[in-house]
Amino acid sequence: MDTDRPSDQLPRRKLLALAAMTGALAGLPTFTATAAPQRPADSSLPAGDARHELWWQAPADDRSMIEQGLPVGNGRLGALASNDPGREVLLITDATMWTGGLNDSLDADGQFPYDRENFGSFTLLARLTVDLPDHDLSAVSGYRRALALDQGVVTTSYVRSGVTYRRRIFASRPDDVIVLHFTQSGGGHHTGTLTLQGTHGEDAAISFGAAFPNGLRYGAAVTAYGSGGRVAVDGPRVSFSGCRELTVVVSGGTNYVPDAETGYRDPSLDPEGLAHTKVRAAAAHSAGVLLRTHVADHRALFGQLDVSLGTSSAEQRAMNTWERLKARARDGVPDPELEASYLQFGRYLMISGSRGSLPLNLQGLWLDGNDPDWMGDYHTDINIQMNYWMADRAGLSSCFDALTDYCLAQLPSWTDLTRRHFNDPRNRYRNSSGENAGWTVAISTNPHGGNGWWWHPAGNAWLCTTLWEHYEFTRSSSHLERIYPLLKGACEFWEARLLTTTLPGTSREVLVADSDWSPEHGPLDAKGITYAQELVWALFGIYCTASAELQKDTGYADTVASLRRKLYLPQVSEKTGWLEEWMSPDNLGETTHRHLSPLVGLFPGDRIRPDGSTPADLVDGATALLAARGMESFGWANAWRSLCWARLKNAENAYQLVVNNLRPSTGGGNGTAPNLFDIYEVSPGRGIFQIDANFGTPAAMIEMLLYSRPGHIELLPALPDAWAESGSLTGAGARGGFVVDLDWRDGRPTRARLRSVGGRTTTVAYGDKIRTVSLQPGGSVTLRDLAR
Repeated sequence: MDTDRPSDQLPRRKLLALAAMTGALAGLPTFTATAAPQRPADSSLPAGDARHELWWQAPADDRSMIEQGLPVGNGRLGALASNDPGREVLLITDATMWTGGLNDSLDADGQFPYDRENFGSFTLLARLTVDLPDHDLSAVSGYRRALALDQGVVTTSYVRSGVTYRRRIFASRPDDVIVLHFTQSGGGHHTGTLTLQGTHGEDAAISFGAAFPNGLRYGAAVTAYGSGGRVAVDGPRVSFSGCRELTVVVSGGTNYVPDAETGYRDPSLDPEGLAHTKVRAAAAHSAGVLLRTHVADHRALFGQLDVSLGTSSAEQRAMNTWERLKARARDGVPDPELEASYLQFGRYLMISGSRGSLPLNLQGLWLDGNDPDWMGDYHTDINIQMNYWMADRAGLSSCFDALTDYCLAQLPSWTDLTRRHFNDPRNRYRNSSGENAGWTVAISTNPHGGNGWWWHPAGNAWLCTTLWEHYEFTRSSSHLERIYPLLKGACEFWEARLLTTTLPGTSREVLVADSDWSPEHGPLDAKGITYAQELVWALFGIYCTASAELQKDTGYADTVASLRRKLYLPQVSEKTGWLEEWMSPDNLGETTHRHLSPLVGLFPGDRIRPDGSTPADLVDGATALLAARGMESFGWANAWRSLCWARLKNAENAYQLVVNNLRPSTGGGNGTAPNLFDIYEVSPGRGIFQIDANFGTPAAMIEMLLYSRPGHIELLPALPDAWAESGSLTGAGARGGFVVDLDWRDGRPTRARLRSVGGRTTTVAYGDKIRTVSLQPGGSVTLRDLAR
């Protein structure tokens, strides 16, 4: 095959122009000097809500931090905290702390290397340890630690020698630092040392700076100040003695920038020096000022959505979070406040992990070592998409921007790699036509513009549909302008890739996707897989709408519309009764496979709908396939199943899958860890943290309460019996550009308030009752008696 044909060539000047455009759109460096933050005028700290507090009666084991450590984060800089009275440990991360690089040489099979050296890995930035030798756990009583989801603060308290000690830990976005504040009441003091150490061979010091072989520079710095005692630098450590209060401030980062033209580096940025500047600036303020500034910033986002799923018992409320999880699984008794807290924990992680930097990867923002499974990468065949299904639904649309910024920053590299390598004759997924255009990705991507593992042709379409859905929620014209190059480039790729074939036994010609793999099972070279057909059908429709709304490239939109009309759309197998996953009546893969790839037209797509607009046999075939996949799998797979059952209005199946994910993980099994992180059993007895279920499950919970597509909103489409008595949801996003507040009692809505954030007209339905609502942007309306 001739891989140097003219259609494969993208001139360097065009690549540089694309890089300049997307680099400008992607914004500022993720670790950068900023203006002093605005401080709250009110000197009091808003009270937290007990509903939003998770609590435990033991600290984290330093050897089990990923399951027990409590997460904090400011969207870029994060940490897991141990909360041990005598030895506080923070494992500190920066979202851009990545080894590896462009990874632009193919292996012998035409696929990309996938290893820590070439592709790279997400890694830790630093370890901070605060030792208090006379505060050993065995010497204290009344130990309690808590995570206030609505404040974004981790608190530890205990009693030693009649003195009550308390510490707060938080990651401030306004000040771009992590703060630890140690206090006491009753005449006590703090004496000990603190140590900052890099995790890549750096010596302990109050600051450090280094660089990876890939040229990424990184650094961190710490400072401390106290009252009533002495704080001093003691060689590589900071020592403190006799302090009534102690405040520790740490910051750090890298010289990563989201700009392909500069190789994703800012050579002028000194991370160690910048970290020093940030900790000194923060240390000029009291811990109280830093805390109030952080809480005001955090609450502004957290308060955008509230949810009540019912009232838990006094007995349930009296238990700590881990005991409640175990009781819920053991007794089978619904605990609606715990379930609502799990939803809010997902929102807390989103606020903490997705603001102003790279998007959430497989690990989110949190690590316990430098060797995460799958490199902690961005998986494009479900995982990164699931990470962001919750954001708009849960009142956190601004947190979605990190994904948009990432895709735009990577686009020049993705385009170049597609041009140079996709039609390599060794690539089993290459285009049979010999044509090549636009861009696509591999199953794994990194932040350096690189791909890893196998090519994933339909990955571009799924990223685009995810970005488009954000537009459907927000109706943001600026967002649509930003993502338009991604949409068009993906369409150009598929225009070159689609093949014409005649359906057996007919004279009908259709367009099908070239050889591909239905993630992640079955034949490796199947044409017309349902996964690709559904995603490309959605992509083409999205592009045509975007072209019309932006009044761009109308001629090319006509071409895309013509291609869409010729696309083969999957059918139901006469053998299995299932929606076909491949263009075959046979089941060519694993019946209970974790992926629901052939059901992307059900969720997250909208082509398959149980509302009478979709042929009944197609809905029945999708339902049968979903049932065959089963109700037991990994956390993210259960979350996807729950979302699909919610779309099919099967409330009890959707709820059972939520409950399955809430089961305590023991012995490395699938389920929820003591700190509420989702655990994925990769092999018998070995479980790892993978964050996608922590977002996918809350997305399913909201989808059970509110379904939407542009022009249509449905209230309580899959309300389970466990939540039916009474409840409320306020601030939920609805596609079409609306925000919905909803109250219900006895399984029926009693009030719904719609506010437009750009939407104008929509129907609102409950059962067979439908009302039409027309609003101007910013307007609102309240509907009552919806069940009558």
